[in-house]
Amino acid sequence: MLRLSGAHAGTIHVVPAAGALSVALLLAGCGGSESGGADPAAPGTVTLVTHDSWALDEKVVERFEEESGLTVEVSAAGDAGTLVNQLVLTKDAPLGDAVFGIDNTFASRALEAGVVEEYTPADLPDGVEQLGGALTPVDQGDVCVNADEAWFEKSDLEVPKTLEDLADPQYRDLLVVSNPATSSPGLAFLLATVGAFGEDGFEDYWASLVDNGVKVADSWEDAYYVDFSGAGEGGERPLVLSYATSPAFTVSEDGSESTTSALLETCFRQVEYAGVLAGSDNPEGAQAFVDFLLGEAAQAALPESMYMYPADPATKLPADWEKFAPQAEEPFEVDPAEVSEHRDEWIERWTETVVG
Repeated sequence: MLRLSGAHAGTIHVVPAAGALSVALLLAGCGGSESGGADPAAPGTVTLVTHDSWALDEKVVERFEEESGLTVEVSAAGDAGTLVNQLVLTKDAPLGDAVFGIDNTFASRALEAGVVEEYTPADLPDGVEQLGGALTPVDQGDVCVNADEAWFEKSDLEVPKTLEDLADPQYRDLLVVSNPATSSPGLAFLLATVGAFGEDGFEDYWASLVDNGVKVADSWEDAYYVDFSGAGEGGERPLVLSYATSPAFTVSEDGSESTTSALLETCFRQVEYAGVLAGSDNPEGAQAFVDFLLGEAAQAALPESMYMYPADPATKLPADWEKFAPQAEEPFEVDPAEVSEHRDEWIERWTETVVG
């Protein structure tokens, strides 16, 4: 049985302190290593506020702790949507120092609320562009519908390909998605339908999915591990909202094929950001941690620990990703300004149409 983590699941790693270096050694220049490009931070604790899917390789984080003299403590705040809501509600008494997991569906809200302060890493890789001078891209992944290939083969039914296919009666009661009001993948998929059918047409599309028996889960974890038949945990629905990278982690024992596939014509590209929380107790440590997340070690660890594409395009990817985890050639897009202006309205309209 395979259990995904990272951007795909709810595994929380609270990282213990590794051997702290002395202040003198820090001042000698340890902060200039490949895992962090900021000036050396003072020893202490950096509290990372993140979503429930934080799962970066502990050994990589321990290396950062050893080199910086900092101890990383992880505070999980739910899904990305819940994370941003909590950051806004606690703006005057921040929950930590650094944040990871604000994505491009909620980034505008975080920036407008002023929950992150301006900070640009000194070694920002080529091709990596910040938002508002405060949010630094760390990883990206395509949110797409996934199919249980074995279920469809056994049922002698062709795997759907497009958004329109999902509303076809032959796929009635087969799809489970996550709620855009409580789940960032759910919101990403809502935006995919806005991009596909327009602001005036997405409600009709969702109404057709409701008529076709779509099920809505509160979180990605519930949709994938409770309802999806391809997760190996007793689910009954062979179509689930997940990521284009998910099939790279449902590969057969001989490595020849994946038991699941991503519908690459149903995707919306999600970007996850890190930043320094405004009013934090340790902004210098938070800056060092943001630098670390863009460093070579952390970027290289992202695919196999977080199951997302690294933000730095120069990072080498696992050999089997080209075969099992390709990105969509033409993911659906919605202008960020439109998302900022209409996100809450679109969620309300979705809720009225789908939940009632």
